[in-house]
Amino acid sequence: MATGFDAKKTQEVLGITIKDEKLFETAFTHRSYLNEHPEYENKSNERLEFLGDAILQHLSSEYLYKTFPDEPEGYLTNYRSAVVNTVSLAKEAKRLGYGELLLLSKGEEATGGRDREYILANTFEAVLGALYLHEGLEFCQAFVTKELFYKIPQVVEKKLYQDSKSKLQEAAQEKLDVTPAYKVIDSWGEDHNKTFRVGVYLNDELYGEGEGASKQRAEQNAAVQALDKLNGL
Repeated sequence: MATGFDAKKTQEVLGITIKDEKLFETAFTHRSYLNEHPEYENKSNERLEFLGDAILQHLSSEYLYKTFPDEPEGYLTNYRSAVVNTVSLAKEAKRLGYGELLLLSKGEEATGGRDREYILANTFEAVLGALYLHEGLEFCQAFVTKELFYKIPQVVEKKLYQDSKSKLQEAAQEKLDVTPAYKVIDSWGEDHNKTFRVGVYLNDELYGEGEGASKQRAEQNAAVQALDKLNGL
């Protein structure tokens, strides 16, 4: 894996001509890379992630508001949560090949950082932030409509917007006659910026893992993964 930023590949993935290469290099720079490369002049993608998260909330809210004119606020909120959660964003980031473009420390890469849901989801938001600064809001709207919002009809039709932990509990009791058990597998980061990895177990078998900035969010993401596995039985 190349250590430098691949601008050509990034252009192909995003469908743009990059004028500000440093901006998109920042979007794909994980904070672990800075620790290993003190000479590196760029920042991590965390500020762009902050910006991209706000843009994604705006665009998804507007899209849902216009697409479902008769739905109450509570349903729109649930639809949005089902589409912009960590698992959902990570799947699209992986499909787009963001993991291959990331600048990571050797340690992070060795432990599977390029496929880690939390990192991929954050990168999706950081890249969206960069696209906003580089191409504008209208381009971002077209981008997320194509690359993310395409799944909304399925989310609504299959009721994937329902609480994942509740859905998993119902499915696990129906299929296996067990209640899911959640366990914190790992956690890292400073107290004000902690990330948790949680596993969900059925009959002591690991069915899914999830990461999040809180144990509750990590549990929800683990439940989504476990549902995929359980429904595939």
